[in-house]
Amino acid sequence: MNAILIKLFATALTLSQVTTRPDAVRTQFDPAKDGAEVVAILRDGCAHMRKSFDIEDINLDELISTAMEDPSAVAGDNAPKILHGLDLTELNTSYKQFCKGENPANSPFEAGAVIAFYNNAVKDLPSAEALRDIKLPSASVILDAAGKPYSETFETHGRRLVVPISGVPDLVQKAFVAAEDKRFYQHHGIDERGVIRAFVGNLASPGRPAGGSTITQQVVKNLSVGDDVTYERKIREMIVASRLERLQTKPQILGLYLNGIYLGRGAYGIEMAARSWFGKSVGALTLPEAALLAGLPKGPNYYSPDKYPERARERRAYVLSRMKEEGTITEAEMNTAMAADLGIKPPDAARQDSGFYLVDHLAREARTFAGLESLTNASYTLRATVNAGLQSAVEGALQEGLATYERGTGRARYEGPELNLSEAIKRIEAAAPVPEPAAEPAPAPEAQKGSRKAAGAKAPAKSAVQPARQPTRQPSWQRALISARPPLYDVRWPLAVVLQTGKNGTRVGLPDGRIASLEPGPARGKLQLYDAVRVRLREGKGSPRADLRVRPTVQGAAIVLENRTGKILAMSGGFSYPLSQLNRVTQTVRQPGSTLKPLTYLAALNAGLQPNTLVMDAPVTLPPIGGVGDSWSPKNYDGGGSGATTIRRGLEFSKNLVTARLLQGGIAAKAPDSLQRVCDIALEAQLYAECERYYPFVLGAQPVRMIDLASFYAAIANEGARPSAYALEAVERDGRPVYSHPGKAPVRIGSADRVAFYQLKTMLQGVTQHGTAAALSGISPYVAGKTGTSENENDAWFAGFSNEITVVVWAGYDNADGVRRTLGRGQTGGHVSVPIARAIFQAAWANGVARTPLAPPSPEAKALIADLPIEPRSGQRVAGGGVIEHFRLKGGQVADTQYALVPRDTLYAMRPDAEDGDYGNAEDGADVAGDLFGNLPGGRRTTEDPFAQRRSAETDDPWGLRRDRREEPQAWPGRDRYGQVNPVPFGSPFDDDGGARARQRRRDPDYLFGDDPGY
Repeated sequence: MNAILIKLFATALTLSQVTTRPDAVRTQFDPAKDGAEVVAILRDGCAHMRKSFDIEDINLDELISTAMEDPSAVAGDNAPKILHGLDLTELNTSYKQFCKGENPANSPFEAGAVIAFYNNAVKDLPSAEALRDIKLPSASVILDAAGKPYSETFETHGRRLVVPISGVPDLVQKAFVAAEDKRFYQHHGIDERGVIRAFVGNLASPGRPAGGSTITQQVVKNLSVGDDVTYERKIREMIVASRLERLQTKPQILGLYLNGIYLGRGAYGIEMAARSWFGKSVGALTLPEAALLAGLPKGPNYYSPDKYPERARERRAYVLSRMKEEGTITEAEMNTAMAADLGIKPPDAARQDSGFYLVDHLAREARTFAGLESLTNASYTLRATVNAGLQSAVEGALQEGLATYERGTGRARYEGPELNLSEAIKRIEAAAPVPEPAAEPAPAPEAQKGSRKAAGAKAPAKSAVQPARQPTRQPSWQRALISARPPLYDVRWPLAVVLQTGKNGTRVGLPDGRIASLEPGPARGKLQLYDAVRVRLREGKGSPRADLRVRPTVQGAAIVLENRTGKILAMSGGFSYPLSQLNRVTQTVRQPGSTLKPLTYLAALNAGLQPNTLVMDAPVTLPPIGGVGDSWSPKNYDGGGSGATTIRRGLEFSKNLVTARLLQGGIAAKAPDSLQRVCDIALEAQLYAECERYYPFVLGAQPVRMIDLASFYAAIANEGARPSAYALEAVERDGRPVYSHPGKAPVRIGSADRVAFYQLKTMLQGVTQHGTAAALSGISPYVAGKTGTSENENDAWFAGFSNEITVVVWAGYDNADGVRRTLGRGQTGGHVSVPIARAIFQAAWANGVARTPLAPPSPEAKALIADLPIEPRSGQRVAGGGVIEHFRLKGGQVADTQYALVPRDTLYAMRPDAEDGDYGNAEDGADVAGDLFGNLPGGRRTTEDPFAQRRSAETDDPWGLRRDRREEPQAWPGRDRYGQVNPVPFGSPFDDDGGARARQRRRDPDYLFGDDPGY
């Protein structure tokens, strides 16, 4: 028996069953015993079909006779392709056997072969009950902090918003029924008339074949049996569709169809399609909009209004005419709708182009806090804490900062274009479509979040001989660029296409149609025509100029946290989400380096030390903890030391030796006990689940999560109240609340009081004023923070805060392969991460975050603080001038701890005398800067701000990093480097009687070097 005839008879067996005995469809026959029953079923089916032939006025006998005589008369020139392998003589004989009641002797029919094919086709048949209870994959909508749509999350082929059929207007329902299945409410899942029309039409008309599928069959195909173009699939589809009709009502089936169908632009279901094409809900669709959508299921790409607006109009007109034939609309309504513009919105107008790491984090929070197993098993509305504008700016600042680092270190490497548009341009030029005046052009990618008016575009001039509105033909390269889908879809640099290379320079086309000259940088000599590359524009007079941007290999991350609430306003877990989905803010730990030092200083301040307490910035060795292991001898970053310095300056200039010496009596009597107190604060601050008790911990040796570090710095801004970071505000489903963030108040870190936290905050402001983060001095009235660099410059950090927000930035190379890669000598947190943080703070203020000077102490802390002037380098209290320091009061009095760690006697015993020659002479420049306490030779006092740093005004230093690096030579209270007595202001601790005279020289009784009359 012919193979095609076997498949046709198996399909006919299925059709005969579902139309004549739908309640008793058999899915298995015995080839040896059931042949007679199969023949009977086929004859019953043919009799049923002949009635439909009569209804449809089709003379099947005449059609078959014509085909027998001349196949080309039936199917035209394509007859051999359509009828390939099918013997029309056998088909005619079979028709007479089953439909005319004849018993031909030469019948080709073999029941066993047909049964075998049928049994195999329906093996493991899907259950219709599964469709009744199906939960369609759905998209959940994410709203930003302002309540505006921000993003969607969905599975592949699941970008849909499920709506009940009761929420779909009757007009929309009738539009789809008219277009796809006019007898939907009459048939029982299979429309035999439709099948006949499709079969005959496919024989009589070459070209795109008709399917004859009902809406019920399309539901089964889309959601159950799949869309393979095979007889097996058609057999399975008809049986399941017949069964589904007995399980569900027509409205329920139509609801499944309307929610499941694909309608272009990545949208599944009528609700998502309405939003994607028209920017509105299905309930607000007009007649022409409903008809346009109803015409798309037949071919979402073929009839796409984006690509083929004329085809879309023709298809819409067909749907409208069908609705008029069915009496759904009047002729006047039809004509008005046909004349209407397509009215579609620009593509991707509301699609996400940022915040992918944040959306992933939201999904995890939804599972953890709201108990939602998946955001795609239903249509949820999530209210997030994200500031949409700030989120985009944070990603841009991080990407630009990382690229700037690699360019500055010579590590930038061009690895080829993101894509090449040559083929796309060829297709566009070959098609040469006529511009469609009613279709609004797609916006440039960089304009999608803001203005949609292309830069530089001009309206066509009006005249008496042409319409006021004239379509402007876009160059093929521009159309290809606008429609391109770059792999790195979240990179903030605009995409440009190379239009010219060679000795006359490189020029690129921009999405808005302008052409810019390009500085190719590391891609010089490597760019090809129509390469699509990333650029950074330099706007100015004349034509635009652009610089090539190369994807860096270095990674980074950033987070912006609201201090009082813990709301995550922005988060970027890496350079680009498509490159790596690892969220380095929440899913990795890295050594924080000096950003952890504030813990130790907090413990010291809480133990009673004041910011002006002197500590020796000199080598120190701490004994093994418990006598086990090695002793510890840390070093400063620069390898040296500056002698006695205040703990404020020790933090401001990130002195490792000062931090280590605080363990030696500054917090507790013994170093191990001091370390334990630091660990206690770290644990209470939830920086760690477990603290590793080894001395390098205080210098940031134990890795930490960025999000936890951000919460700790927010606690410093809050005088010890630590917020819990979160991004998920609430979840709703169908307007009903599912989850709401409990709104917990920040938890106070009890291991240190408000006074200690406020003192620490002012010390961290000194870091941004004149310390290791002095590049932020321009905004230091509003920002405090700390830089951090891990061992061998593997990690570069900045963690800082304003009154309102905390910003943490990290840069470094991933080390998942076990290889730790350095950023390079000198690539510290202050050099790499501070510029990124500065851009983020500026972006926050530009996106609604208040910009206010750092707050004074709270009333609770203020009652225990005295603000007194000091000489900043020595920490000495002065009667006037100097700078204000914030002292803890104990029993109503200032607790004087200036010499608690470095006794005054020790300082005098270690003083450098002029004859020792420790400081050289004026000729070698040693007297230029003065000593540690601001003294100049000859007894003069400098009036210059000892913290001032000169900034470069050169335009090629966009980050403002170039500044003088001054030596910090040792100096000693009361004398200059030449041993001359300095005048001591009233109130100085060196002034025994409170007068304004010089203090008498102290003499060691065993001094062996004679007397110097100059003293």
